Amino acid sequence: MGSAGVRSYEFARRLLDRGHNVTMVCGSYGAGVTGLEGMFVDGRRRGMVGGIEVIEFYLAYSNCDGFTRRVFTFLKFAWRSIGLVFSEKYDLVFATTTPLTAGIPGIVARWLRRKPFVFEVRDLWPELPKAMGVIANPVMLGAMSLLEWVSYRSAHRCIGLSPGIVEGIAARGVAKEHIELVPNGCDLTIFAAEQTPWRPEGVKPDDLMAVFTGTHGMANGLDAVLDAAAELKKRNRIDIKLVLVGQGKLKPKLVERAKQEGLDNVIFHDAVNKSRLAGLMASADIGLQVLANVPAFYYGTSPNKFFDYIASGLPVLNNYPGWLANMIKEHGCGFAVGPDNPQAFADALEQAANNGEQLVEMGINGRRLAEQEFDRSKLSNRFVDWLEGAAK
Repeated sequence: MGSAGVRSYEFARRLLDRGHNVTMVCGSYGAGVTGLEGMFVDGRRRGMVGGIEVIEFYLAYSNCDGFTRRVFTFLKFAWRSIGLVFSEKYDLVFATTTPLTAGIPGIVARWLRRKPFVFEVRDLWPELPKAMGVIANPVMLGAMSLLEWVSYRSAHRCIGLSPGIVEGIAARGVAKEHIELVPNGCDLTIFAAEQTPWRPEGVKPDDLMAVFTGTHGMANGLDAVLDAAAELKKRNRIDIKLVLVGQGKLKPKLVERAKQEGLDNVIFHDAVNKSRLAGLMASADIGLQVLANVPAFYYGTSPNKFFDYIASGLPVLNNYPGWLANMIKEHGCGFAVGPDNPQAFADALEQAANNGEQLVEMGINGRRLAEQEFDRSKLSNRFVDWLEGAAK
């Protein structure tokens, strides 16, 4: 585990608590560690981590990789996992995206070994990359659409992380009673616990600190943050700092743009693990939930960072329509502004800086929402119930 989400690990732990044995299959990831320390043999290593048997393939992956390299890595992972489908002993296969190719071993297990298969959909593919213009080749889009259809229809049960994802699965012909909504949850044991607050260099104790945590990629639309920073500079609001924590393919371009435009109110920081991240959240004033203005994102995503923010008691500034924006408005736990509107983005940050009491109230509302609706322990039980039902 590292700066990446810990959803799968936490759900695996709950399966163990219910008396099940769990084998987790994964590749290597630059921002996280599996807990295995042995040498790779024939491209893989395995061992026990916290009661979970982990099989790690030596398939280095980074969000900075190009599209072709990422696709090749995903296909290699699927191919190697198929080998495990035939060699391992198991009662059920659970696969989670992205990428969509993660479902291939489950398809094989369902039809060739007659094993129950549960497929979790974190993003709608190929709808999202098509909407973003990342994939335009009609042959590839057709192949991905076919794989999506086969994955959904092969699974005995599906899990969607947002209402829009559930609807997207149903639109492919899956009966609603075979789909369960299990959104990303709040790690209250990490983010609601006592932490040692810290701020990056360049952020003063009395500055309003707005943080974004996550991938710096095309989907994240972080130029919107820099646009807002430029607007704040025009207004001479040097007391508002925007901190971007993470890595990604577009990070060098964002750093270069900030340098060229003299945006010293934007602070870039490397990715940190969850414990360190919780300390940053404890010192922050507001969390930035930012995505590119792509309509497919409005209801078809369930970002980890939103749930980390509200678990930390941070108000959230969201810059696109959809189910999260509606939730923020309904529960009064932050600001929802329109996309591609740096003035409104800057206005919200100024309002936050100028009204500390309102900001505290929003944070309390967010924490209450986290505890009542998105406590990871409660969602873990729903997840395990769903898997146990598929195995009967």
